[in-house]
Amino acid sequence: MTPEPALRPAAGRGPGLERCHTSRLYLDGTELVLRTRRRSLRLPVGPGGITRAVFVDVPGADRERMGPPVTGSWGEVQLQDRNGALLAWFDIEDWLPEAPALPKRSVRGEQLLGRTGVSALLTAAGVPLHVVRDADDPRVARGDRRRGAVRLGRGGDLPAWYWATRLVAGGVWFVAFTVVVFSGSLSPWLVLPAAVAAFVAPAARLALRLGTRMRLRRYDPVVRERVRPAPADGPGATVRFRRDTELRVQDRDLVLRYADGREYWLPLTGPHALTTLVRVRNRAGAPVGVELRGPGEELRAVLPWGPWFGGTAGAEGWAWLRAAAGAAGLRETEREPSGKAAWPKHPALGADPLPASPRAARRVSRFSGTPAGVSSTAVMALASYFSIAWGMRMPDTHPATAPAVIVLGALGAVLQAVPYLAHQLHSRLRLDRPADPAPDRPLTEQAA
Repeated sequence: MTPEPALRPAAGRGPGLERCHTSRLYLDGTELVLRTRRRSLRLPVGPGGITRAVFVDVPGADRERMGPPVTGSWGEVQLQDRNGALLAWFDIEDWLPEAPALPKRSVRGEQLLGRTGVSALLTAAGVPLHVVRDADDPRVARGDRRRGAVRLGRGGDLPAWYWATRLVAGGVWFVAFTVVVFSGSLSPWLVLPAAVAAFVAPAARLALRLGTRMRLRRYDPVVRERVRPAPADGPGATVRFRRDTELRVQDRDLVLRYADGREYWLPLTGPHALTTLVRVRNRAGAPVGVELRGPGEELRAVLPWGPWFGGTAGAEGWAWLRAAAGAAGLRETEREPSGKAAWPKHPALGADPLPASPRAARRVSRFSGTPAGVSSTAVMALASYFSIAWGMRMPDTHPATAPAVIVLGALGAVLQAVPYLAHQLHSRLRLDRPADPAPDRPLTEQAA
């Protein structure tokens, strides 16, 4: 069992959901340990190892790509030796569970260090922590002082084999495509490797889907309670929302899962654990939502009352949540928002649990792809199209090659189209349709 305080990774879905189960950064005796699904790394703490930490509270620039840009760092934590040389570092939002749900830099400074558990971890390790807000501060390691440093990342969304397969297949296809276009030759030695490469990419994606499903089934955390939402009948109360949204109270974590498949793991143990369950009422006394707060009454997540407890079974769901929270050591309070400000006053995880529209729900719930997003899918589709077109135009000098190329192109197109069509049809015909009226029974599952 991982000792506390342990840092938990930012939320993930699809292949990235494995991170939530496996990735942790924690202290084991006199060593700082990084554990991910791919590796385990140990760094000594104290003389001869990590003797100080520097939090560079400076935002990083957004990175450009095809499609929306990748948001830059919220700041990084540097782990240095006594001479100021950098031994290891990490982007702090990698270890903030609710980072994907918050606007960039909406949490910063000491509050960010406390929420992630970095402050508690370094205190337990006896490592002094310095906060700087200038990238040119002399305590920040740069240049030669960064050489050989290890990044303590949470692990990627996609496994290394998938990246390697896609890169090799993409390179082979692009080279063959370029030669065919500029030479006009449809030689089997060009067209056949291009067709194989075009087939490998969607085949690898299908293998990733199946492998991800099998690996996630192996994880079996102890669940004390599983509370599902009981929304009032109306817009947003879809089959998908009721099926895929849930709150799990586990032995060491409280997990919020939403309709896009993403899970947010918040600690129930350790010095940075959740401490309070707060029911918020308006001035008329009607409940408007529930807040989950950590040390110092810091807001970590919210549960709007309407989507979670507004239906006929909502009262029973709320009773189950109260009991589970009490068993997990959370104290229960109530409060009334001050002033006329909307609730919640600040951006918070869970404030918008319902997708904006069925179309948005279908988009966010698709299986995770590469950072290139739709551009990558479009290239794969074009590659399959060119395989079929080239196969139909090839000369008869190699009679077996043309049918093979056409079959590979057709199979590649099928491997891309079938998962997409299945997702669209299942969503439109069932998941994104209004759910039946909430039954008059508990929408919870109690652990055996």
